[in-house]
Amino acid sequence: MKLTNVLERVLRVFLEDPQADRYGYDLMKAAKVASGTLYPMLARLQDEGLVTSAWEQARPDAGGRPPRKYYRLTGEGVRVARLELAQASLDHSTAPGTRRTTGRPATGSAQ
Repeated sequence: MKLTNVLERVLRVFLEDPQADRYGYDLMKAAKVASGTLYPMLARLQDEGLVTSAWEQARPDAGGRPPRKYYRLTGEGVRVARLELAQASLDHSTAPGTRRTTGRPATGSAQ
């Protein structure tokens, strides 16, 4: 899985509450992702077995709104998402041009 900036945002939203069902518009708002980007991404994640989806049951109180399709990370999806985000965090902290803190003063620095 190539962890893009957009995928990272979507996974972070899912991991806020891994047991929660999230519908598309909710994910779009929370992750600040356009529908044309989000839905193909969700389809790929589902094909990879990282996300499941289910349509909500028709509700009389929905006021004519069509049923929502809810998405949730699978157990494997949670595991992969956490690993990918941890690796991304590690990569960002060790990227060229970033300063790593070791708890020791840099050579030649004043104390």
